[in-house]
Amino acid sequence: MKRYHVTTFGCQMNEHDSERMKGMLESLGYMEASEPADADLILFNTCSIREKADERFVAHLRQASGLKRRDPERIIGVGGCWAQSVKDDVFRQFPFVDVAFGPGQVHKLAEFLTADSLTAQGFFEFEGVTGRLPAKRARPFQAWVQISQGCNMNCAYCIVPSTRGREVSRPLAELVAEVERLAADGVREVTLLGQNVNAYGRDLRPQRASFSQLMRALDGVPGLERVRYTSPHPKDMREDVVRAHAQLRTVCEHVHLPLQAGSSRILEAMRRTYTRERFLDRVALIREHVPDIALTTDVIVGFPGETEEDFAHTLEVCEEVGFDGAFTFVFSPRRGTEAASITEGLVAHEVAVERMQRLVEVVQRRARERAQRFVGRTLDVLVEGPSRTDPSKLRGRSRHNKAVNFTGLASPGEIVPVQIASATSQTLAGELSLLAAADAR
Repeated sequence: MKRYHVTTFGCQMNEHDSERMKGMLESLGYMEASEPADADLILFNTCSIREKADERFVAHLRQASGLKRRDPERIIGVGGCWAQSVKDDVFRQFPFVDVAFGPGQVHKLAEFLTADSLTAQGFFEFEGVTGRLPAKRARPFQAWVQISQGCNMNCAYCIVPSTRGREVSRPLAELVAEVERLAADGVREVTLLGQNVNAYGRDLRPQRASFSQLMRALDGVPGLERVRYTSPHPKDMREDVVRAHAQLRTVCEHVHLPLQAGSSRILEAMRRTYTRERFLDRVALIREHVPDIALTTDVIVGFPGETEEDFAHTLEVCEEVGFDGAFTFVFSPRRGTEAASITEGLVAHEVAVERMQRLVEVVQRRARERAQRFVGRTLDVLVEGPSRTDPSKLRGRSRHNKAVNFTGLASPGEIVPVQIASATSQTLAGELSLLAAADAR
């Protein structure tokens, strides 16, 4: 039996695509190998959002070239956004690669592997959301569900529209049927995926749909306990979506709302289509309807033209909002984007790094303060497995998407009550609430 190994870089969409690759390969008779050296097929599912992602991937790819030299029959494949972004050069730069494909061409991998002749091939056409591929899920009780592919926004720093194409939504009935199948198979939590999930459905014809309609349809699926999603765009965070959080049983108390910058001047330069005031208005709307919501965000430091005053506005917004967590990045120019061609007002790397340190201090302090609201409460936690730092404890997620480490006996996939005893900026700790568990029974 042939063996495969997949290395995944980047976002949740890539994680989902890798699960689809694994499911497809196992349907072809392949078995997963724990190490690349043990695999007949080495696959990389790549990201190109940041320069560091490129560098990490290329280092892995060069290691794979050594394995290829030792065994020329070994197949090396490269998929995802990086492959799409360098489609004209991938085989020239890396002649040992056998197959390359963009994120919209995952299904072409099977076509390549079953061909009579395995000559090097590349597949880079945009086809929207392609094929109903089997998925090998990381956990049997959690699943990704891709609701759309591509993005119609034109953010100055972002490479995604050129690597994933224009926005294409999947039909609502098709998504409901998929989630019904997943729930019947034991899935308790689904995460809806899209480059801009809350723009879902506007391109559907003849009958348009909306993201809130989709959430309401999924709320009635038997056996489904939790619905999450990522990522929305602030311009499309409308009241119907916010009300879904307040009214629907399954929709979790967590919103990841990317800020990117707290200066309206920089937001305009980024082509984000909202101002600082509009962002804060959306935060106020969300907290009005769901006061206990957990808000997380993305922030870019050092975008070209960012002054110390602009950065101070970002710190002010982070102080005012008090995010429960944030992904923070130093600006990285991406090939083919508008921001990559800017030559004036560039922020020195050492200045950007120093600003990043100040930003992280504010984000972590406010997240730690926000997390104290959970101490003394009993939260429902979906058990995922043993704690990564202490195998004698269990780890899971609350509905607020907070990681929870706790003592007690429970099985992965169970939703159990945990009494929270302490909190840091990133995790909660506690113990299984036996009294609450007994009451639940």
